Amino acid sequence: MTTTTAPEARPAERRTAPAAPTPVRRRRRRRGDALGRTGPSKYLAHAGVWLYVLLLAAPLYYLVISAFKRNTDIFNQPFSPFTPLTFDNFGLAFSQASLGTAMLNSVYVTLGAELVTLLLAIPASYALARSKGAVGRMVERVFALGFLIPGFAALVPTVLLSISLGLFHTREFLILFLPASALPLTVILLTQAMRAVPAELEESALLDGAGPLRVLWSVYVPLSVPTLTVVAILNFLSFWNEYFFSLVIIGPDAALRTAQVALPTLSIANAAQYGVLAAGIIITLVPAYLVYTVFADKMESAVLAGALKG
Repeated sequence: MTTTTAPEARPAERRTAPAAPTPVRRRRRRRGDALGRTGPSKYLAHAGVWLYVLLLAAPLYYLVISAFKRNTDIFNQPFSPFTPLTFDNFGLAFSQASLGTAMLNSVYVTLGAELVTLLLAIPASYALARSKGAVGRMVERVFALGFLIPGFAALVPTVLLSISLGLFHTREFLILFLPASALPLTVILLTQAMRAVPAELEESALLDGAGPLRVLWSVYVPLSVPTLTVVAILNFLSFWNEYFFSLVIIGPDAALRTAQVALPTLSIANAAQYGVLAAGIIITLVPAYLVYTVFADKMESAVLAGALKG
């Protein structure tokens, strides 16, 4: 007699529910959905950006194209690039305003003031970054108070000081004075950059026998190069475009005046020659544009690094 055994019952297969999306996945999905959407708001945003670019580019284009035109072409066809172009305006601007000498004076004053500013700001920022007490915080606030003093308020004391030192109507006094207006921003930015340097690097340098100056130039300065680039560009633009104090301290002497002081003389000699005026403006803009072009990548990387740290 044979007995049949029933097949052994298999345990019911467990079905696992899909895992709930994590907050990170949800954020990524929402971000992807937002980037993938195309709607009126996206096109309006693009149109607004291009309109803003056009508003910025139109005056610059008009200035550049006018520098190569005669007066009649500027009035008859102001935006047309198909009129006869000439380089005579640049020669007249150079000769009538002595822009060659003025540009050299501007380079001398700007680079000299830039060097003095960095030589004073780097050690001061290093000391404030290492300071942990109330005295350091008080000194840093004193530097910040420099933002509250308007430039014209220091005009009379500055002139009296230059006369008493026998440096009135000299470029050297302007080189010594301009860093005073740039030190507040320079010191505050460099102090924040040097505070971000890890303390372990300084300790390692001290264990290797490095002194304070060696630590500053070998540790802090290399790591603060992006911020140094930013303040150097900002100070260069400020010093190069300085007009008020350059006019008062240096004076109208053609052998000493800077490019910004020499440029308005074109409007006196060429009241109706708008092409010559535009050419003079272009000549004075070229150095600032070249400096920014060379260091633009470093400046943008410094700004991006600061944003990521924040």
